[in-house]
Amino acid sequence: MDLNILISMVVVIAGLAFFGGWYVNVRSGKSRINSAEERAKRILEEAERDANALKRERLLEVKDEWYKKKKEFESEAQVKRNKLQAFEKQLVNREENVDRKLDLLNKKESTLQGVDREVTEKRKRLEEREQELRRLLEEQNVRLERISGISREEAKRHLTENLVETAKTEAAQTLKDIRDRARQEARLEAQKIIIQAIQRTAADHTVETTVSVLNLESDELKGRIIGREGRNIRAFEAATGVDVIVDDTPEAVILSGFDPFRREVARVSLERLIADGRIHPARIEEVVEKVKKELDEEVLRLGENTLLEVGLHSAHPEICKHIGKMKYRSSYGQNLLQHSIEVAHLMGIMAGELRLDAMLAKRAGLMHDIGKTVDKSVEGPHALIGFELCKKFKEHPIVCNAVGSHHEDIPMEHPISALVQAADAISGARPGARRESVEGYVKRLEKLEQLAKSFNGVLNTYAIQAGREVRVIVNHEALDDAKADQLSHDIASKIQEEMEFPGQIKVTVIREFRSVSIAK
Repeated sequence: MDLNILISMVVVIAGLAFFGGWYVNVRSGKSRINSAEERAKRILEEAERDANALKRERLLEVKDEWYKKKKEFESEAQVKRNKLQAFEKQLVNREENVDRKLDLLNKKESTLQGVDREVTEKRKRLEEREQELRRLLEEQNVRLERISGISREEAKRHLTENLVETAKTEAAQTLKDIRDRARQEARLEAQKIIIQAIQRTAADHTVETTVSVLNLESDELKGRIIGREGRNIRAFEAATGVDVIVDDTPEAVILSGFDPFRREVARVSLERLIADGRIHPARIEEVVEKVKKELDEEVLRLGENTLLEVGLHSAHPEICKHIGKMKYRSSYGQNLLQHSIEVAHLMGIMAGELRLDAMLAKRAGLMHDIGKTVDKSVEGPHALIGFELCKKFKEHPIVCNAVGSHHEDIPMEHPISALVQAADAISGARPGARRESVEGYVKRLEKLEQLAKSFNGVLNTYAIQAGREVRVIVNHEALDDAKADQLSHDIASKIQEEMEFPGQIKVTVIREFRSVSIAK
């Protein structure tokens, strides 16, 4: 019984607790719902306020943007209006100018019409006068024919013959005066330029020979140079390509060869071998090879120093080597390097006088004979070989043409080319610069006299001043003074065409009349 009561009480208490919890939960749920609704209302109100604020901001931004666009449009429109107004003003001005020009044209047209009428009237009067003059001339010619007794054609022929002879005489005299004046002025100017150039570039010239002499301390060294059974001297000659002459000359050995570079290699090599004391075939080959390399380097340095001496900029190393090799080449007994340096200085001075490019002129003068340094295996004239060499190493086209044309192997394309030819002749023709054999000298003088004697009217010719002048004696009955002057010009032209000579040759024509009487 007690257990049932206890269970009933527990059940009642549990029910009360359940209902109490349920009631509390319902009350708290209602309060949370109410608070959630209030928060939702507040959020909606805040969202509405934010949306309104954002809307106002966007409206303001749109208004600002619209206002800016409006301002831009108005400014562009104003600019265009201004341009249109300016165009309108220009059109108005042009219309006014056109109207003024039209008025001027109308006035000029009326003036021209008046002038045209005057010209027409004057032309008519001139035609009438011409007809009157022709009539009067015809009457005059008829009277002259009747008075003179010869026809018009005969008179015309006589007059023409007289005029032709007079014209020939006057033309010959005029040509003589022009040639005399031009010759005098050109001679003075050329003499001034050439004399200045020669005086400023005067240099000593030494004649190259085919032998070099090496002095020895004693004659005992000759036996060591020859070696056992001549093996040393044979090895030396084979290595250098130079003949070694050991004769009775006291304390001296002669090195003979046509190539100055090989002779220099042989001389230096022999000096070193003597100083070293070890003279045998293996040592000879070693020393000769070493000296060749050193001289090759010296040749390059010499070429560079020569460029600096002349006042030029650097060139290709191969060009410098060929310039340096000129020291060991000769032309008619004249050292090629000294000749080229002199030609370069002459070129610079003459180009300066003629207002040409002095640097290009010097470069052309220095390199004009560079073809002579090229190996003998290359065939052809040295001018063309030098032309191809300069062209290969990118020298200036004017320099290349001057090098190739200074002996007229190719056409000259620039005044500098003609200057190179002149400077080369000046340097080679100076007294003492070159050697000439007696046989060649005599042949040149004989050919000069024969050329001058080949013209009609020439009695005798005499080559004087070592072939620098030829005097021509002519028949005074066959030639007058004007024709004698023309003859000197013709002889000079023929000499230029058919002879090669250094410098220049003066042609003097002598026409003389002598009357001799004897008193008894």
